[in-house]
Amino acid sequence: MKNKVQLIAYADRFGDGTLKSMTEILRTRFAGVYEGVHILPFFTPFDGADAGFDPIDHTKVDPRLGGWDDVADLATTHGIMVDAIVNHVSWQSAQFQDVLAKGEDSEYFPMFLTMSSVYPNGATEEELAGIYRPRPGLPFTHYTCGGRTRLVWTTFTPQQVDIDTDSDQGWAYLMSIFDQMAASHVSYIRLDAVGYGAKEPDSSCFMTPKTFRLIGRLREEGLKRGLEILIEVHSYYRKQIEIASKVDRVYDFALPPLLLHSLFTGHVEPVAHWVRVRPNNAVTVLDTHDGIGVIDIGSDQLDRSLKGLIPDEDVDNLVRTIHRNTHGESQAATGAAASNLDLYQVNSTYYSALGCNDQHYLAARAVQFFLPGVPQVYYVGALAGRNDMELLNRTHVGRDINRHYYSTTEIDENLDRTVVRALNALCRLRNSLDAFDGEFGYEADGDASITLTWRGETTSASLTFEPRRGIGVDNATPVASLAWSDAAGEHVTHDLLNDPPVVA
Repeated sequence: MKNKVQLIAYADRFGDGTLKSMTEILRTRFAGVYEGVHILPFFTPFDGADAGFDPIDHTKVDPRLGGWDDVADLATTHGIMVDAIVNHVSWQSAQFQDVLAKGEDSEYFPMFLTMSSVYPNGATEEELAGIYRPRPGLPFTHYTCGGRTRLVWTTFTPQQVDIDTDSDQGWAYLMSIFDQMAASHVSYIRLDAVGYGAKEPDSSCFMTPKTFRLIGRLREEGLKRGLEILIEVHSYYRKQIEIASKVDRVYDFALPPLLLHSLFTGHVEPVAHWVRVRPNNAVTVLDTHDGIGVIDIGSDQLDRSLKGLIPDEDVDNLVRTIHRNTHGESQAATGAAASNLDLYQVNSTYYSALGCNDQHYLAARAVQFFLPGVPQVYYVGALAGRNDMELLNRTHVGRDINRHYYSTTEIDENLDRTVVRALNALCRLRNSLDAFDGEFGYEADGDASITLTWRGETTSASLTFEPRRGIGVDNATPVASLAWSDAAGEHVTHDLLNDPPVVA
């Protein structure tokens, strides 16, 4: 993956609703800012029960957005990442509809998991209670298949039926997706929900040894097709470290809540500890199309004796502070208050979670950009977007609070905001210095600050993060300072907001 700043965006929510529009925006308004783009699901349909993550046909572009030719055209100027949704497919897919009609006589019957296919001899209460799921209740939905009622495995929603990745039919389906991506000049595949993709009795059915074997097999197939694999798993931080040793890239999902904790409390030591132990083959994020994960820094959900990066009471305080900063907006979009009961995520834009504090927001982005890994910026975050309560109230889907529809006109209006101009300047600096391909170092000053440094062949850069300076003060107090050298000489920026870096 190219070591430049990447964008994450929906084709229908960033621009005038098509792949062509998004391409034009990236090539003009964001020239030099985002060198690659993760296009969130644009398959048929892109607007199903889970905003495209429940595809009916994963190998076809929804014609309302464009076609594979549009994807290939964007690939001529930007590296492209797309999702391979490993765990499930829409109940409306042709394969599952055939199962509904024919039951066990369908050629696709082995492609889908039922309770009895995982537990042929039945399951004990203890086994069922031990299944890990991101939402309350058991992961089964009643479906009538060929006249017989079955308990079909549905990890996420009743509309998303789980695939048996051990079956010939399930594997052939996944490989058809890989083949289409490779043929369409896609460079990177994000394995969505792969942590749930391998089920077996007497296990949590989440991130088990069998899951790692599945990941390894998928990676091998990706390599054959020239596809780099990124793993998307929210889990205990030590599991993320373990995953990183087995894949091309893994998300750093611990960073977003750790930086919030640091900016809320002034404590930098948990961030410094994470810098010491985190995997460097990471994709760094502050925000994505999902919520802000807190499971990634707390104790192990399956074994509370395994402590997290911060104490669980600090995780609870973090969540309460987000709710307070958003004046209750995030609380209205999270957990039982919303239709998608994600137990481990807080639904809010990152900017709103920080109380719309421009200085804190830019400081968090600067730390993200300075840590080893490839930085990705979510399209709402790219415009320092606030919570979309109108959309939330219309759809009653919690994650929609962070999935605003930006027209091209609205994008242009936001590009004039000081905080967005400063963020774009940070992106251009990150993209332009060879220092970020060089040697990384860091030094913590107790619990007060941490300095991150890079040194390349012709340039160098350093960032000092001092969250304590921002506690209890207004939006104008800088909590990060930047120094760099390039062909034009030495530069220092103490105020990222009002004195953003300008590269020669």
